[in-house]
Amino acid sequence: MTKLPTGLIVGKFWPPHRGHQLLLEAAAAQVAELVVLVYASPDAPVMPAALRTSWIKELYRGDEVARGARIGSTPLRVFALSAEADGVPPDAAPDEVHREFVRRWLAGQGIAVDVVFSSEDYGHGFAQHLGVTHVVVDKARQQVPVSGTQLRADVAVLAHQLHPLVAAQLGVVPPTHVPRVVLLGAESSGKSTLCAALAEACNTAWVPEYGRTLHEQKSGNLDYEDLLYIARRHVELEDAAAAQANQVLFCDTNAATTALYSYYYFHRCDPMLQAMAAVCGQRYAHTFVCAPTVPFEHDNWRGPEALRSFQHGMILMQLEFYGIPYTLVEGTVSQRVEQVKNQLSINSEQ
Repeated sequence: MTKLPTGLIVGKFWPPHRGHQLLLEAAAAQVAELVVLVYASPDAPVMPAALRTSWIKELYRGDEVARGARIGSTPLRVFALSAEADGVPPDAAPDEVHREFVRRWLAGQGIAVDVVFSSEDYGHGFAQHLGVTHVVVDKARQQVPVSGTQLRADVAVLAHQLHPLVAAQLGVVPPTHVPRVVLLGAESSGKSTLCAALAEACNTAWVPEYGRTLHEQKSGNLDYEDLLYIARRHVELEDAAAAQANQVLFCDTNAATTALYSYYYFHRCDPMLQAMAAVCGQRYAHTFVCAPTVPFEHDNWRGPEALRSFQHGMILMQLEFYGIPYTLVEGTVSQRVEQVKNQLSINSEQ
């Protein structure tokens, strides 16, 4: 398929939901570059356009050196517009006013578009005003039955229509069909080994620590922005693994621990990562902490053994700060497996 040079999407994205993601991804597959304008007037005071824009950019930011957002191979340019800075017309203004506003704004930015993508009735007339093609994406909401208005009215009930990163910013967690159990622990405390052993013993899936994967891929040279990316990718991998899980999904590490490492390495933490850490108590049905009593294994990636005790204490402090109940597991791998299974009332036959 020959791609058109530049596509355009205009919307409130209030908040960005799965339907928006379908629109963005369908559009990106058909153009060489995708321009997205985010605005509303009056704007949302608790999640203004600039914040919603940052959520969209983060959803599609990869781990490559070039930090610009992209969907597949298509660069994504997302702009937050406001009434104060850009003269955004009121939402209630006639369609002709909005069409002309966008046309003038694009011209002022030197941006020429070739196609408009939308899931709304206004799309055809809007594209005509710009003199470009119009492509409709899931107007009937059959692929993703979602409504931004309904979401704003009851975000907790409709959290399944949100990416976990966006949901966390709103203080909710999308539901899952299997309970998720997270294992935490300092470096070389046996949590990865225990996760794998539990998955085998319970005939289910488990999710390795994505932070470790990226750390090794980048030869230990993580950037500040990588920590939020790690947390986002980890929950995406959890969602993917949940489809193969049998009764329970075991997860190696959570966003709260990733936030700890952000402070450890960079002395700061992105607010989006802080929000993901804050909902860990809702995301996981049970939290287990591996006692740092197994022999320390040097692997060229870990810090000194003396750091392990401090890390363990910080994890416990953070859990208590968030009010997250946890169970400490000790002993050999087999003993720890039995401790977890007993706590979760899982039989060996399952």
